[in-house]
Amino acid sequence: MLNLQPYADPKYFIFLLVALLPLAIGLYFGKRLNWYEVVVSVIFIFLMFDGHKYHEGFALIGYIIWQWLLVWAYTLYRKKNNQAMVFYGAIVLAILPLVLVKVAPDAHWTHVTSLLGFLGISYLTFRSVAMIMETRDGAIKEFNPWLFLRFMLFMPTISSGPIDRYRRFIKDITTVPDRTKYISMLEKAVWYFFLGFLYKFIISHILVDELLPKITDLALQDANLHNGWTWWLIPYMYTWGLDLFFDFAGYSLFAVATSYVMGIELPMNFNKPFLSKNLKDFWNRWHMSLSFWFRDYIFMRLVFLIMKKKWIKSRVTVSNIAYIANMLIMGCWHGLHWYYIAYGLFQGVGMVINDAWLRYKKKRNFPHNKFTEAFAIVITFNVVMFSFLLFSGFLDTLWFK
Repeated sequence: MLNLQPYADPKYFIFLLVALLPLAIGLYFGKRLNWYEVVVSVIFIFLMFDGHKYHEGFALIGYIIWQWLLVWAYTLYRKKNNQAMVFYGAIVLAILPLVLVKVAPDAHWTHVTSLLGFLGISYLTFRSVAMIMETRDGAIKEFNPWLFLRFMLFMPTISSGPIDRYRRFIKDITTVPDRTKYISMLEKAVWYFFLGFLYKFIISHILVDELLPKITDLALQDANLHNGWTWWLIPYMYTWGLDLFFDFAGYSLFAVATSYVMGIELPMNFNKPFLSKNLKDFWNRWHMSLSFWFRDYIFMRLVFLIMKKKWIKSRVTVSNIAYIANMLIMGCWHGLHWYYIAYGLFQGVGMVINDAWLRYKKKRNFPHNKFTEAFAIVITFNVVMFSFLLFSGFLDTLWFK
């Protein structure tokens, strides 16, 4: 049976654009074909999880029912009460399926992975958790079961984001852009599709299929002769890190382009991250929907909680603790292997050092010009690439396997 993984090969785009053509024509004439959009989304989601992935399809259905009931129940509760323990309980229940799926490989719970795991569970969890948090804040006051399903199961982003926000998404999905705006969105969509093809199917292909296997073999051979150390780690680091960007950025461009065709202005995920002048700037440019989610729903709330409870008086210390906790959680979200945890700790400590340096520069009135900016970009790029080497897990293969 036909199985279509999102944006995996050019054939997918032929089916996708043909299916979306009636929707685009409707939007051009000022009408959103809601039911047609839903039918197309259901078909493409079904084709993601049919065949040998059928068990993931059942896991997705069970997961959506679980989150639907949970968010609905918490919305009803929040209208009358606002106990912290109930809120934290709802958050724990919302992330429980994801936690079980992440823990399962290391705990050898194969039945948990097959029962609960499916492509995109992380990104759906981020959406659900954000809704619960915003419901507690009072930003979301009503639970609309139909709009909840459309938000959670928005087809272009279901597998790997970008991570949208409920209120922003609902504003788009319940309105129709005027013709001038929609034409502009289609023009951007065409550009993003072509740029995505360049990133994912040309540059990423050269990096991961042509260069990386050769560099990996040379690194492993050399490491065997030099007790696990090899200069080939350097080209591996840059090749793997660049491929991570071009592959994921290409995927994100496809998702944004598809959403634009559907009349939804999905937020961008990357903004020239390798031109970042420091680590904080990098996280404002790299996988932005994820980094902003962690900033808004973990970092800021942790800072607010510590300051509110007056556990620590120093704002700098509070920020430093929140940076490290935030990045460690992000590292653990990727997996419980040591290299993901090391990556999160590295980023957290890096953010602390970054802030300390910015404060020091401000006090000492350091010179600021094109040369210092270029130097900062080079330093940041290399620090990021080293962190990607940690993240890749290749050191684990090199040293422990």
